[in-house]
Amino acid sequence: MRRPRGEPGSRAPRPTEGATCAGPGESCEKAWAGRPKPLVQGHAAGSPAPNSMLRVLLSAQASSARLSGLLLLPPVQPCCLGPNKWGDHRPPGGGPHAGPVQGLQRLLEQPPPVEQATLQDLSQLIIRNCPSFDIHTIHVCLHLAALLGFPSDGPLMCALEQERRFRLPPKPPPPLPPILRGGQRLEAALSCPRFQRRPQQHLIRSLAEARPEELTPHVMVLLAQHLARHRLREPQLLEAIAHFLVVQEAQLNSKVVQKLVLPFGRLNYVPLEQQFMPCLERILAREAGVAPLATVNILMSLCQLRCLPFRALHFVFSPGFINHVSGTPHALIVRRYLSLLDTAVELELPGYRGARLPRRQQVPIFPQPLITDRARCKYSHKDIVAEGLRQLLGEEKYRQDLTVPPGYSTDFLLCVSSCGSVLPVRAQDPFLPYPPRSCPRATRDPAQRVVLMLRERWHFCRDGRVLLGSRALRERHLGLMGYQLLPLPFEELESQRGLPQLKSYLRQKLQALGLHWGPEGG
Repeated sequence: MRRPRGEPGSRAPRPTEGATCAGPGESCEKAWAGRPKPLVQGHAAGSPAPNSMLRVLLSAQASSARLSGLLLLPPVQPCCLGPNKWGDHRPPGGGPHAGPVQGLQRLLEQPPPVEQATLQDLSQLIIRNCPSFDIHTIHVCLHLAALLGFPSDGPLMCALEQERRFRLPPKPPPPLPPILRGGQRLEAALSCPRFQRRPQQHLIRSLAEARPEELTPHVMVLLAQHLARHRLREPQLLEAIAHFLVVQEAQLNSKVVQKLVLPFGRLNYVPLEQQFMPCLERILAREAGVAPLATVNILMSLCQLRCLPFRALHFVFSPGFINHVSGTPHALIVRRYLSLLDTAVELELPGYRGARLPRRQQVPIFPQPLITDRARCKYSHKDIVAEGLRQLLGEEKYRQDLTVPPGYSTDFLLCVSSCGSVLPVRAQDPFLPYPPRSCPRATRDPAQRVVLMLRERWHFCRDGRVLLGSRALRERHLGLMGYQLLPLPFEELESQRGLPQLKSYLRQKLQALGLHWGPEGG
């Protein structure tokens, strides 16, 4: 006689493909306990209730391996629900650890009250067996305990956390920070991209604590580049670079020397080191034919300092050197530098009688605005000064951004008669003859050329008092060519509040030179 289904001793029928498990109110203990790794098929409502699930767990006390397997519940449907909280990606239906999160989700979806005694039995069962669990089962038990409301500081959670930490690979001890001495600390600071822009005292202290053998060419090049990049005119650091160059002269080639010399020209600083110039002359004599671009870079820095050595000029203006650089990738920039050097010889070295750059090799020195001016044009005062001059003088009586031979740009240029009257620029030749000695000024052209030079904040060293070498060189050469300069410092421009004040400021500046203009200028 067949026994009613559900009575003790009855055998559950073997489920066929597509069959469902018993519902929430029916018993599934034997169906689950009879298999080490059961398969739950069907819809979510057909999964065992939490109390039933706990009884299944409690029935596995005899075997910790069996409990481990029972905790790893398979998914309701053989599909992947994405990564779980531990970052694992479960393939559809796959693997011995498939679906622990889905099983726990079923516990959450069906949370009827669980007896306290049952929870305590489950806690003791897991505590006794957790030393034999693998790390994944421990994670599942931690999640299950949290879902069932076990306190985080209770014995179950503490035991599981202890086992979890025990399973983790030991972390290697953090390496001890190296003890950095003066030169090493200096290099580390200068190599750090987050290094502050104005750490003079930190640099000075690191430099003072460094031993001589720690101050390598690499460290000093980093220091020189830092000073030049951030316009830091710090005498103590610059003197240290100059002294290093003199002491290490025999070990330095011209490619390193050009980087060490760069901040002196850029920052318009002549060092007190007496052997600085003789040392550079010896290096140029030794290295000039080896690295042409480095040679002219060194001479450019010295040109900004008004310290050009005759012997090196003879060499770079020689036909052999010019022919050699003409076939190099740097030919154009070398010719530009040589053109500037030739201008410096023309204007500043009347006693020079050596070779000069041939006229056919000369090119404009600065054919376009400098990179710094282009990058900071939105912070410039040029537009408002231009509007002030337009309203004050009229559009015909000034020229903006005019480049005069041999290639220097001017912010604003005025033509002025001998009596001080501002003339229409387009009716005059705005250029003074260059070179001056080949075409001396004649009395038939008594008009003066006045150049208004904006001195923006970034045209100065960081201290705001000394013009950068390139700016000082341009103003010096324009003055030597015969242009009358009217500087407009940034401090004065920034103090003007609005266009009416600026016009009044410009009027006072021009009248101080003895200039006057017609009624349209007011």
